[in-house]
Amino acid sequence: MKAHADELISIRDMLRFAVSRFQEAGLVFGQGTAGPVDEAAFLILETLHLPVDDINPWADARLTKPEREVVLGRIEERVMKRLPSAYLTKKAYIQGVPFHVDERVIVPRSFIGELLFSDLFGGEGFALVSDPSSVGRVLDLCTGSGCLAILAARIFANAQVDAVELSPKAMEVARLNIDESGYGERLHLFQGDLFQPVAKERYDLILTNPPYVDAVAMEELPPEFRHEPAMALDGGEDGLDIVRRILAEVPRHLNPGGGLLCEIGRGRDILEDDYPELDFFWLDTEDSEGEVFWLTAEKFGR
Repeated sequence: MKAHADELISIRDMLRFAVSRFQEAGLVFGQGTAGPVDEAAFLILETLHLPVDDINPWADARLTKPEREVVLGRIEERVMKRLPSAYLTKKAYIQGVPFHVDERVIVPRSFIGELLFSDLFGGEGFALVSDPSSVGRVLDLCTGSGCLAILAARIFANAQVDAVELSPKAMEVARLNIDESGYGERLHLFQGDLFQPVAKERYDLILTNPPYVDAVAMEELPPEFRHEPAMALDGGEDGLDIVRRILAEVPRHLNPGGGLLCEIGRGRDILEDDYPELDFFWLDTEDSEGEVFWLTAEKFGR
């Protein structure tokens, strides 16, 4: 299926064409978008420098010929190279907050972002943290693009936030996002392996979205996901190698009353079998069930 720039007049026309093209090509989604319609809308709107939260206000807007040519080029690049749209536009969003991304980091999509903006942090009634202003120190392990650390700095207005990343290339992207975030004075970036750069530090809250893809799934990754850094995905044979290391070290880094919020993918049963003494509190989001857990310092005997 091919189209000429002068045949597609409106954004609605371009959206319909892109969805058909994506489905015809058998593309795979899940890197910030849920399916072909979401992917096409994001790619078109971001390419046109329009707000990406709702295509409807712009759907019948007529495109200039240069705009049509640029958008068509992006659509074809998405199909032919199987690159995630976030890499084509160099932009991804979590909870409406924009972040720079490219092939040096995975496309941000952690469920922890949604949880941070939920009533679990500062809401009425039950909450993991009832008063965000009381949180003084936060750590984000495996920070990647720095997105969770930046969101934490936004939510916990009185907190000093440390972010740790092993990859030098990912550090470059995280530094760019931190510098643009406006939270640079409270957000500190460290390079190293998990807790190594902050060995003597303790925190009120530790966040982490570590690599957790198991060996079988790594072998079966579709082309879109193979563009992402393997070290940011590969969690070992059962996907939990890094998670186990975090659990072994985290008690030494939590203040009394503090807690660990960790995303692990679909390894819940394995983790519960391996750690029967830990009372994991599992948290669901709109798109996940039992893929993120919360553990307080008291669960580790602190």
